[in-house]
Amino acid sequence: QGHWSYFIRRMDKKHCVKLSVQPSRALVDEKFIVLVQNAPPGFQMTIHSLHHSEDGHSWEAFGHYTADATGTVNVSQDHSVGGTYSGVEPMGLLWSLRPVPGSKSWLRFRKMNVETPMEVTISVYQGHQTVFVDQVQLASVVAERWYMAPGVRRIPVTESDLTATLFLPPGPGPFPGVLDLWGGAGQLVEYRSALLASHGFASLALDYLTAKITLKTGKMVENDYFETAYKFLQEHPQVSGSRIAMMGLSFGTAMTLKMAVYSEVMKVRRICFRNMDYKCYLFVCLNSKKVRFTEEKQAIYRDLLLPIPTDPGMKVDVGRLQCPLLLIVGEDDQNWAAPEFAQDIKEMMEQAGNSHLLTLLSYPNTGHLIEPPYSPHTRAGMLKAVHVNKMFVVLWGGETMAHSCAQEDAWRKTLAFLWENLYDRKNSAVTSMSHL
Repeated sequence: QGHWSYFIRRMDKKHCVKLSVQPSRALVDEKFIVLVQNAPPGFQMTIHSLHHSEDGHSWEAFGHYTADATGTVNVSQDHSVGGTYSGVEPMGLLWSLRPVPGSKSWLRFRKMNVETPMEVTISVYQGHQTVFVDQVQLASVVAERWYMAPGVRRIPVTESDLTATLFLPPGPGPFPGVLDLWGGAGQLVEYRSALLASHGFASLALDYLTAKITLKTGKMVENDYFETAYKFLQEHPQVSGSRIAMMGLSFGTAMTLKMAVYSEVMKVRRICFRNMDYKCYLFVCLNSKKVRFTEEKQAIYRDLLLPIPTDPGMKVDVGRLQCPLLLIVGEDDQNWAAPEFAQDIKEMMEQAGNSHLLTLLSYPNTGHLIEPPYSPHTRAGMLKAVHVNKMFVVLWGGETMAHSCAQEDAWRKTLAFLWENLYDRKNSAVTSMSHL
């Protein structure tokens, strides 16, 4: 013990640990390199990340490392032997973020103000630590993670009774468009649209469950609300009206499929994009007794719509789709029976002869909430669904590492799908904006 104390004193005098994060400012879907230098050879250290979210909660992640013979640890190349992640995980300090001990239960990280960065403090501590209160940092750096690239414009939309936000890439355009729908909790969620605009797509984030017109009248929006949003995007001077996609998550997938198949306004467009698909929301009320609960009283909803109806009138007729369709499925989705629905959609399209339009991405050990890359995984969380109007805990599913890998792969293939189908072939070599 005395020898170790002397070693640390020597380190303090002769070694000044250096920490760098490159790039220190980047989009949330970009990788960074965390490098520790000038530590004593063989020195055990903990590299720790800390984020204070907008809702007042703190999130942390950490890995345990040992410096090599040159006194260096490169998180992109070296193994973590413990912590919130293990192995060579360049972005483990982000995707394994979790609420700090003592936090409120069932939290979910979501960036609501996309005009400010997600600030993450990366620090180095002596030894392999698991508790960081009152610990002395050897070095610390703040990294900024942005959803909006420089020059992206955020434009609130209120005309035609829409509750929406338009994000435009830098430049005059015209740009391909994306109509972006979220799920059953409602609210105007902007971070995915902001990130899409950072990659060259004019994206309209649309609130369709808690829209101002609904709060005013007490009535849910009809199909014409989505058509109005689509026409707004289509007619915008900086949007290419013939190149528009739709993107949906959770309940947003049901609305997107319905509009893509049946809308006289929207069905002639070229592209329809799906994320984590399921069928008809109305079955929930009919089969509410099928809800199961874990020992921790987490609600499992995946059985609500099973078995899949055989009556064609109970399902969207995807055999009528005339545009490319991307389905992204988490095989451990405990909220909806996404794998079963995807297989049913595949079979329906095969029978109709339009399965060549389908691209299916299915990820093992992946849950319901497939977010942009490096977002913290939420296996279970609080939800206030519009149709229930009360808070309850939902089991979303997924294992952290597998789910995080799926998020990274799915996002990369989503962007490739959109670029391939929305941008002209002659411009296919154009790359989206990346580094800040």
